[in-house]
Amino acid sequence: MTLNQPTDSQPNPAFFPRVSVIVPIYNGETDLPDLIRSLLSQTYPKELVEYLLVDNNSRDRTPAILEKAEQDAASQGIKLSHLTENQIQSSYAARNQAIQASTGEILAFTDADCRPVPQWLNLLVEPFADPKVGLVVGEIAALPGKTLLEQHADRQSTLSQKATLAHPFCPYGQTANLAIRRQVLEEVGLFRPYLTTGGDADICWRIQRETNWQLSFAEQAIVQHRHRTTLQEFRSQWQRYGRSNKYLHELHGVKLRPKLTPQTSLYLISRWVLKELPTTSIKVVTGKAAFGELLSTPINLYGTWYRDVGQQQAQLSEQAKEIEWLQKPQNK
Repeated sequence: MTLNQPTDSQPNPAFFPRVSVIVPIYNGETDLPDLIRSLLSQTYPKELVEYLLVDNNSRDRTPAILEKAEQDAASQGIKLSHLTENQIQSSYAARNQAIQASTGEILAFTDADCRPVPQWLNLLVEPFADPKVGLVVGEIAALPGKTLLEQHADRQSTLSQKATLAHPFCPYGQTANLAIRRQVLEEVGLFRPYLTTGGDADICWRIQRETNWQLSFAEQAIVQHRHRTTLQEFRSQWQRYGRSNKYLHELHGVKLRPKLTPQTSLYLISRWVLKELPTTSIKVVTGKAAFGELLSTPINLYGTWYRDVGQQQAQLSEQAKEIEWLQKPQNK
């Protein structure tokens, strides 16, 4: 594996391959208006990009919003297609549906709760000018948040790709901001359609461990991400992280996360009460820290506890090990 770090973040004006932007969506009516505005505001040449938005069996107004978006985009000369994946409830199956329908040389991925900046595609695609680069990882930043949990995630740089690129097993990028050369998928296959979490690491690791394609980090290719706002969403997120750890352990032999013991929990809570809380309280009173910083340790412990629950309960099915393969195009 080779990690390329571009020295120049400016797009190469001579390099504009055809791009397919792929977004899986489940019950996305709240996020879709802002997402669609962000996509239609991209500065990449509109005649060279298609947007494939895949409804993964939503139960809200997602289908109606996508149908209208397709019409509105067409009136602007932009190709935006509304696809459906209602057989398999998995974002990876939805992504595969779009990959099979795509025409781009480069496949760029983001999510419904993300807001790509206008230059996102230009900057994400530019490293592919190097013919050795097979996948490019962009950065994920937080949308401005008002709730305590959103602000906590921002301070912790939750979802920053710098953390996943530093993974001790092998670097990877999250599908909230990831691009893959089509030729690479012809060699290693698509996402595992029945996998429900961890598929981004899985496909990046397959590419790097099975081929000579290089990974590049486009730090200025930014999407802003909406962080979780409620304890239920936060708990679900960290349980999913735990399941992902277990699945990747079974698929690739990654070490399981060590379980948080009662002794460690007691130590961290005691340190928080006796040391961190008094010190941070003074900083809050003097305006040197936000109120939410008082609760950083309990929030982190809460997330870790539920990550442990997810890891313990996860069971990878045989079906989830299957890899889908790229079909030959039919008169596109």
